[in-house]
Amino acid sequence: MTGTADRKSSRALPVLVVAQFFGTSLWFSFNAAAIDLQVLLGLSASDIGWLTNAVQIGFIAGTLLIALSGLADCFAAHRIFFVSCLIGAATNAAFIWLYRDYALAFALRCLTGMALAGIYPIGMKLVIGWTRGATGNALGLLIGMLVLGTALPHGIKGAGSGVPWQIAVAAASVLALLGGVAVLWLGEGPYLVRGTAKPLSGRAVLTAFRLPAFRAAAFGYFGHMWELYAFWTVLPFLLLIAQPDLAAGAVSLLCFAVIGIGALSCVLGGLLSRRIGSAWVAALMLGLSGACCLLYPLLSDSLAWPLPLVLLLVWGFAVTADSPQFSSLSGAACPPEAVGSALAIQNAIGFAITAVAIALATALLPLLGPYTGLLLLPGPVLGLIGLAPLLRRGRTS
Repeated sequence: MTGTADRKSSRALPVLVVAQFFGTSLWFSFNAAAIDLQVLLGLSASDIGWLTNAVQIGFIAGTLLIALSGLADCFAAHRIFFVSCLIGAATNAAFIWLYRDYALAFALRCLTGMALAGIYPIGMKLVIGWTRGATGNALGLLIGMLVLGTALPHGIKGAGSGVPWQIAVAAASVLALLGGVAVLWLGEGPYLVRGTAKPLSGRAVLTAFRLPAFRAAAFGYFGHMWELYAFWTVLPFLLLIAQPDLAAGAVSLLCFAVIGIGALSCVLGGLLSRRIGSAWVAALMLGLSGACCLLYPLLSDSLAWPLPLVLLLVWGFAVTADSPQFSSLSGAACPPEAVGSALAIQNAIGFAITAVAIALATALLPLLGPYTGLLLLPGPVLGLIGLAPLLRRGRTS
């Protein structure tokens, strides 16, 4: 038994990383088909934005349910992860047949978002349970896979030119099922602390915000979230504005590159956090992505292609690297028995912010064009202000 446990422990992080990669491919599976569906159904950029927002809304509802019910800290995390992958795979696959009914498609994407609430924050908790703490390095790997999973449907769509968009969506469902089965086999780690077997009140969960370190990390994260998903949502349109002759397959491949490079930045940021600390990595990346919000609108019109793409790649690199560091800082700041619920409530608030940012960015995109980046700039600025107390303390965790 001990030998089996030791072997599982050595494999835990790779299994969780791959499972997170597979499970989170559900997140933007629809967006890989956005250009096709825009033409096929006559959708506007705002319509596409609201279908993206449906996932965010479902995710918010799911994280609130998990946090306030106590599910995240009272029940086996690996079983929650598996069931969530199962539900997410089913609702994502149903979109293939029911997408023509906009209201039904919206509802299905909401349900997929609710399922993702049992994949993303629960995946972070599983890493904590297997790695003796929410280290920036381990979470850098995990969230890097979330980013790569987000990019994957774009890659599948772009790599198979002429392949129907339904293949990319179906592939995401199959991968999510595989990820769920892998985590079900792995189980919970030996370092998890199981909370009380009763629902937590909203007041009990929100007490984490009384802790100065948690509050600073959370406010930095909220600024980061204003920018992140709105950037990913408008990215295909920014590419077409910069180079109108791009084919749909080329747009998908470039979206895969710009989003996927963020996986590399998460891993590198995790390694760097071991030297300079998570707070400083987060601050550096917020500063760089904020500079991209400002410079891309000012320079993209005057630069010849492919230089706008280079700027977008830098932006895609910077916009994600701080995310695992915020999770690491938040996880370290709150009591072990409440870490699942605290991360879930932080995610719920963060994704509520993304819903507002996506709605604004897609509604104003036809008017602002590349200047949409300026709409995202307040996120990094306010995030740096929120994070400042940790920097002043010289916190290196």
